[in-house]
Amino acid sequence: MSVPRILVLEADPPPRLGRLTGQAEIRYADERSLADALPGADVLLVWDFASDAVRHAWPGPGPRPRWVHTPSAGVDRLLCPEFTASDTLLTNARGIFEEPIAEYVAGLVLAMAKDLPRTLELQHGRRWQHREGLRVAGSRAVVVGSGPIGLAVAGTLRALGVTVAVTGRTARPGIHGAGELDRLLTRADWVVCAAPLTDHTQGMFDARRFGLMQPSARFVNVGRGALVVEEALVAALAERRIAGAALDVFAREPLPSGDRLWDVPGLIISPHMSGDTVGWRDRLGEQFVELFGLWAAGMPLPNVVDKKRGYVPSHDT
Repeated sequence: MSVPRILVLEADPPPRLGRLTGQAEIRYADERSLADALPGADVLLVWDFASDAVRHAWPGPGPRPRWVHTPSAGVDRLLCPEFTASDTLLTNARGIFEEPIAEYVAGLVLAMAKDLPRTLELQHGRRWQHREGLRVAGSRAVVVGSGPIGLAVAGTLRALGVTVAVTGRTARPGIHGAGELDRLLTRADWVVCAAPLTDHTQGMFDARRFGLMQPSARFVNVGRGALVVEEALVAALAERRIAGAALDVFAREPLPSGDRLWDVPGLIISPHMSGDTVGWRDRLGEQFVELFGLWAAGMPLPNVVDKKRGYVPSHDT
């Protein structure tokens, strides 16, 4: 019996798949060769999860892999109508990024509350300027996105004494439905976007939504860049309709050096690093190896994405 053929969409450094020696035939492809290599693969590991190559290469003649795994939380870069309609199984890296992202969000909230960016700026200028910070305990937050990342963010903020409301696509115990978001925004000190990018969520934070927020509110996006209308956020900050913001994701990545976002007052920019901690690539590789063992044994896989929804559904939605 032939061993399964795994096709890896290359990225540097490559995944450590030595444990699969003898269990699978591993081949590699780049963006240019992916389309030609797909028909010969049983499994596709999208190691270069920041690439749009799968979405462009998937339509075409010949068979397609029976299982695709992306070592990322989001799957929006993969999906095209043909892939969505196929019976190919899609899994993601649920379980890897939740706690690191939650810690990162908590760090941003504390940094903005205590005005740490300004402190560092003053230090560089050797200036002693006393200021007053904000209390985090007792403040209110809205976390948009009720998946594992959003729930981890909510739990970490609650540990800091923040009162947190979480919104999801549909209401369920402990989760507010999407229809309640506007009302919750009007009372929030912190608004954290951790939603998946879908047709329903694209551009959800626009001029109207920023207009609902309090002038003292601060906004954080660790979801996807396209969830935010960046021009509307720039205007809200410039006109002081909100007090500050932090973006870890952007409509264009890497963010071009000439982009106006770099110069917006009150905006913290980080290079899509909120979930990346030392050893994260090794953990992603280990997760794939474990999933492959289940798949090869014919056992059900965790982290199965509903391709029409664009995320892994919670069991109670």
